[in-house]
Amino acid sequence: MSQTIQSVRGMNDILPGEAEFWELFEETVRSWLKSYGYRPVRLPIVEPTPLFKRAIGEVTDIVEKEMYSFIDSLNGEPLTLRPEGTAGCVRAVIQHKLAAQHPQRLYYVGQMFRHERPQKGRYRQFNQVGVESFGFSGPDVDAEQILMGARLWDDLGLNGISLQLNSLGQPDERAKHRADLIGYFEKYADQLDEEAKRRLYTNPLRILDSKNPAMQEMISGAPKLMDHLGTQSMAHFEGVQQVLRDAGLPYAINPRLVRGLDYYNLTVFEWVTEQLGAQGTVCAGGRYDGLVEQLGGKPMPACGFAMGVERLVTLIRESGGEPVLEGIDVYLVHQGDAASRLAPRVAEGLRDQGIDVLFHCGGGGFKSQMRKADASGASFAVIIGDDEANAGEVTLKPLRANGDKPNEQKRVSVDQVADEIMNSFLDWEEA
Repeated sequence: MSQTIQSVRGMNDILPGEAEFWELFEETVRSWLKSYGYRPVRLPIVEPTPLFKRAIGEVTDIVEKEMYSFIDSLNGEPLTLRPEGTAGCVRAVIQHKLAAQHPQRLYYVGQMFRHERPQKGRYRQFNQVGVESFGFSGPDVDAEQILMGARLWDDLGLNGISLQLNSLGQPDERAKHRADLIGYFEKYADQLDEEAKRRLYTNPLRILDSKNPAMQEMISGAPKLMDHLGTQSMAHFEGVQQVLRDAGLPYAINPRLVRGLDYYNLTVFEWVTEQLGAQGTVCAGGRYDGLVEQLGGKPMPACGFAMGVERLVTLIRESGGEPVLEGIDVYLVHQGDAASRLAPRVAEGLRDQGIDVLFHCGGGGFKSQMRKADASGASFAVIIGDDEANAGEVTLKPLRANGDKPNEQKRVSVDQVADEIMNSFLDWEEA
């Protein structure tokens, strides 16, 4: 007997029960995005590898360690399973000239891939909602995207998610800060771990994001990027904060918030929670004004964020906010030659009226079929035997209580069964 093949570690199946919950979550998210004027795009899972090296940065954990990259065996092209969505969205905007005439607000939902150690809230295949805007240069769209997050947490019934905010300034300001960081950390070279030593001359800003406890006191004394920001960068940052203050949204400025991608400038933000352990970030993003030009397009301001679906679903469940999934409307029970010919027509007729029907398949007597009807969670059983079929009728049996009224079954004509079911639903709502 051959060995059973299992799923790839860190790439999980989402099974019935769980999958319906995901769909409810996604429906909420799509409605929320539509209310802000964001429109959907669907992007490829596989992109050219150079896209991510140019966008994310060669000296980043994602590019150096985490990408699933391979060579196309047919043409030798280097390809990568997308580790994040912004680069592909920017590529699409440039390729199809989406923002040539007017600014764009776009979003996408889908799988991303990173080869890292699986743990709670972090997987090798994970799902993200990405939100991107193109063509807006002012701080208003940065603030809007932050306020969007606050509204979604309210829509999902989530508490305990706090906002952290920072500004990375512009490239020339970061360059001055980078030089100061190198000079500072060189004085403490003997205290740097191996990862920090490797980053020192390539990406010293990432040292600030180190979680190594032995380096925290040294890092806390490092030069602050905020001290290098010029008048325009500070004005942009103050503009974002003013909108948040006017909206009454609390936040904390975190000068060590640098994000793991090289393309960010000016505003960066993270929504974090303490309810998910080490993987506390549930939503993060910021402004990336230089990325469109960096990837070959005309200069264009841009801003966006992404949120992890797995982390949010986990947070909703741990907060006790999991919705009750609705059962099917009708389970259709049938036995006998005439009944089995009529039953499919009855099922389709009910579906024509917007009634969900689970049609019994696989044979079996009335008693066993009724046990399955009871277990299905359906509101009604529609029962058809040869006696009903020959009379052009069905037996309608309620399977859940309606207040103090008894659940009495009754015979009704095929033409009237849909109306009887709909009227019963109305009675239940009023009760």
